[in-house]
Amino acid sequence: MELWFSERHTKNVQFSIRTDKQLFSAQSPFQRVDIFESVEFGRFLTLDGYMMLTEKDEFIYHEMIVHPAMAVNPDIENVLVIGAGDGGVARELTRYASVKTIDVVEIDEMVIDVCKKYLPQTARGFDDPRVSVLIQDGLKYIRSVEDRYDLIIVDSTDPFGPGEGLFTKEFYGNCFKALKDDGIMVNQHESPFYENDAIAMQRAHKRIVKCFPISRVYQAHIPTYPSGHWLFGFASKRYHPVGDLDEAKWNGLKLSTKYYNTKLHAGAFALPNYVWALLKDVE
Repeated sequence: MELWFSERHTKNVQFSIRTDKQLFSAQSPFQRVDIFESVEFGRFLTLDGYMMLTEKDEFIYHEMIVHPAMAVNPDIENVLVIGAGDGGVARELTRYASVKTIDVVEIDEMVIDVCKKYLPQTARGFDDPRVSVLIQDGLKYIRSVEDRYDLIIVDSTDPFGPGEGLFTKEFYGNCFKALKDDGIMVNQHESPFYENDAIAMQRAHKRIVKCFPISRVYQAHIPTYPSGHWLFGFASKRYHPVGDLDEAKWNGLKLSTKYYNTKLHAGAFALPNYVWALLKDVE
């Protein structure tokens, strides 16, 4: 008997992966947490039945949510990560010797514990002494912070359930307040392809544009996410994501990456026409 994990991307589209076995399943106070094992994608994490990451392609997401900002401002020292209980964002950030503190605010402690046990390749970011984990609601945490961080990375789940509050105008305004004068915010920005995802993407972009003087969107291709076409948001008080890219300094770090490079960086901000149109509709 074959076992398959299936995620419905729309009422007419379903994405399925054949699985060998289910390694973990439990209901946390916030969501259902599952770990599966598959031949094609290795182990993968789902929350409430939605794909979060797989061992095979997580490097794309985590490299693209971290390295573009670090290449624009190589002097980033203090970073806030909201969400990212799998540890992948922390892992990429700890590769920079210049980074002094990484505060990870995650609402669901079970996600962290499960990823440490079943996805150590990703969760090893938590082992670095510069990483501090705070188990609390990121929406509440950010309200009390002002002028503290050089970079905020919002690695939220989709805009419903535990992650819903991380897509509001209030939240983005509080992120602006928590950043220093040259601060950068990067967020996962949903997909532009299917209608419901595109509406969520537009809603987030509209709110970010109202809060930050510089707001741009860039893309990556992640096989296990809806449509495979995924967006990220780059919002800043000072830096332009392409005009201020410091290729020489970033390449001088000689970091080994599997997806990101500084040539791809510039190209990632060159969006398809249909995405430009969706963004312009709400700007």
